[in-house]
Amino acid sequence: MTIGGGTIDVTFESEQFDLPKTALLDWVREAAQAVSIYYGHYPVERAALHIYSKDGDDVSDGTSYGDDGVWCRISVGRHATTEALHRDWMLTHEMVHFGFPSVRRRHHWIEEGIATYVEPIARVQSGNLTAAQVWSDMLRDMHQGLPEEGDQGLDNTHTWGRTYWGGALFCLLADIGIRKNTGNAKGLQDALRAINRDGGNITADWPLDRALKIGDRATDGKTLAELYQKMSTQPVMVDLPDLWRQLGVRRENGSAVFDASAPLAAAREAIMRGHR
Repeated sequence: MTIGGGTIDVTFESEQFDLPKTALLDWVREAAQAVSIYYGHYPVERAALHIYSKDGDDVSDGTSYGDDGVWCRISVGRHATTEALHRDWMLTHEMVHFGFPSVRRRHHWIEEGIATYVEPIARVQSGNLTAAQVWSDMLRDMHQGLPEEGDQGLDNTHTWGRTYWGGALFCLLADIGIRKNTGNAKGLQDALRAINRDGGNITADWPLDRALKIGDRATDGKTLAELYQKMSTQPVMVDLPDLWRQLGVRRENGSAVFDASAPLAAAREAIMRGHR
């Protein structure tokens, strides 16, 4: 299939699914459209997707690669329903990986952090999720990215929480910082689009500072590099309750409630709205 200017070659490594292949292809198309909307195009010219079957009814074991071309393997439960595929986040997460260069292992947090942060936002922009759902999940989960005792910064602390949610917290702070410095004219989405347009995709091996410089040049000229310098080798404790207050979002009965008068309410809304 061709979506957002990119071609995705889909291979079914099994025929053992309750759903017809058309339903699985719709799931692939939905994820690819979300990523294409976020980046302004599909982030690579061509990618291969290998779909495996497994017991159960969920999606799991998604992994993306940039060696020998761009490709991803992912497993789908034989009894998966169309509703389960519509709720799936993993395939979109893996496709987001296509849009950022491969960096040194100690910077793995930024690869996973971008995928963790961008995936739900891309799905909001494509109409697959609501902003309230995403902010509710952030309120519930973002604390997992905070440093714990013995933390030595994002580059040197390779726990699951710091890799995925610590990276996502970096992305959120960068998004807010760029929006503050540009009067909400630009955000992290602009930086990531610029990095990808400049050849930054999963097949490219780059030093991280190259990607950050391109992203900063496309936005406010400093936020990414300054935030990286601050958070890379030392723990930075973020006051999340105050951040949520400034963004004007709180969680009540499992749902997000918004305050339109909050200082960063406009930034909060712009992050989810994005650019078309």
